[in-house]
Amino acid sequence: MTPPNPTPQATPHADPAKSLALSLARQALWLTSPNPRVGCVITAADGTVLGQGHTQRAGGPHAEIMALRDAAERGHSVQGATAWVTLEPCAHQGRTGPCCDALAAAGIGRVVAALTDPNPQVAGQGMARLAAAGVRTETLNPQDEMAQQARELNIGFFSRMERGLPWVRMKVAASLDGQTALLNGQSQWITGPEARADGHAWRARACAILTGIGTVLEDDPQLNVRGLNVPRQPHLVVLDSRLELPLNAQLLNTQGTGDQARQIWVYTAVDPANAEQAEKRSALSARGVTVIDMPGPGGKVDLAAMLRDLARREINELHVEAGHKLNGSFIREGLVDEYLIYLAPQLLGPGQGMANLPALTALGDAVQLGFHAVERIGPDLRLLLRRA
Repeated sequence: MTPPNPTPQATPHADPAKSLALSLARQALWLTSPNPRVGCVITAADGTVLGQGHTQRAGGPHAEIMALRDAAERGHSVQGATAWVTLEPCAHQGRTGPCCDALAAAGIGRVVAALTDPNPQVAGQGMARLAAAGVRTETLNPQDEMAQQARELNIGFFSRMERGLPWVRMKVAASLDGQTALLNGQSQWITGPEARADGHAWRARACAILTGIGTVLEDDPQLNVRGLNVPRQPHLVVLDSRLELPLNAQLLNTQGTGDQARQIWVYTAVDPANAEQAEKRSALSARGVTVIDMPGPGGKVDLAAMLRDLARREINELHVEAGHKLNGSFIREGLVDEYLIYLAPQLLGPGQGMANLPALTALGDAVQLGFHAVERIGPDLRLLLRRA
């Protein structure tokens, strides 16, 4: 399955290099977390593609390095060529070296970047260093189609860098009358196989998947990406105020091994000095689980503080798949940036709704959303909505 495109397909760019750079960046959608998804195309004066590439997994080469390598393997000189990049070349020593210096050293004559890198360690310094090295530079207008689509591909990275918060996407599968399960809890399956497969593709692009202990106890889910050949599994976040996570929960068997193993973070509101919980904490730790104390009002986990902590753990996009109670808590606190809703063409009558929200007395108090994209997925509808 192709990684999901969160924006409607637009008409081709006047400059094919822009379209190609975006296409390359999309190929990195499931790969680069927590780094941004970036594509780079190097062209000659007549538009001939000399080299191309996209950012590899964290710690691997960035898009610019891959494009330079590709040009060298093809036997092309890049002296005086133009590099089209979907994000400003980095200017700092992180897991890899500065890409701006590599481009300048290779003799690139011009760099066109779709966007300025929001990372404070870059933030214009990449383009400034290129200019200081005699390279002509251009950053596109934010309204340019390439700039807009490049930002969409990295909406979580921009959120983390600009707000100190991950981009929170809440996924819901429901009937046309808004029910996610029958009153007896039965919910498999409301939507069709195409929608379920599409949901896994959206899981794959997230840095982490979040659920509540209620969902774990009721459904014993794996909450990983299945049915797709993905290079990495998103990390897992469980909200568990009373630290009730069973040691035999299926999700504890999905961590994998190696440098791409998924982390499992359990946020709790239990007093860490509670002697009764010491054994449970130790047992979870032995299973590779990190227990994080984040107490909030009413004995619940402080959701806002948890999101800030996840940002510090380099989570760009947080994919929420939870029950109606936790969904309601996120919505009431204004913490959801985007809603990914699959609607099945059926009516279920009384059941469990999308979110546990308080009754309103005025229409003006409703949570106002705007449609960002609507698409048919098999027999179902996929709605992408954002806060108005």
